[in-house]
Amino acid sequence: MKKFGVLGVLRAAVLLAVLLPVLLTGCGKAAHKDGIYTGQSGEDDTGAWGEVTLTIEGGEVRDCVFVTRQKDGTVKDENYGKVNGEISNRDFYDKAQLAVEAMKKYAAEYRKAGNVNDVEAVSGATIAYDQFLEAVERALEKAK
Repeated sequence: MKKFGVLGVLRAAVLLAVLLPVLLTGCGKAAHKDGIYTGQSGEDDTGAWGEVTLTIEGGEVRDCVFVTRQKDGTVKDENYGKVNGEISNRDFYDKAQLAVEAMKKYAAEYRKAGNVNDVEAVSGATIAYDQFLEAVERALEKAK
């Protein structure tokens, strides 16, 4: 068996670094078709779900909007966690708002990184994170 010197290994690594992006995108083709795509996660145990809208240009994600909706379809926003428009349980409201802020963070991180695997879960908002990942996957399936 032939031994590779340090230079041989270095050359192979450089070659791989140059060719891998080309191979992964189909010989230079865009990874996804340009357009606007939506994906929806499955429902959680309360009936809530996540929805993502991706804008793809030049084969890359240029914009991402993520919202989660309550069972009745209402968007979880600054009122999420209130009862009849009032904060009746501060701990519940704060936790609900943590999830709302996490939704924004997940979308922003994905826009910045361009790779859903680089988006980190926010502690206390893992259900929204799972919904985000599932919704992105479903939107990207439509963009193939």
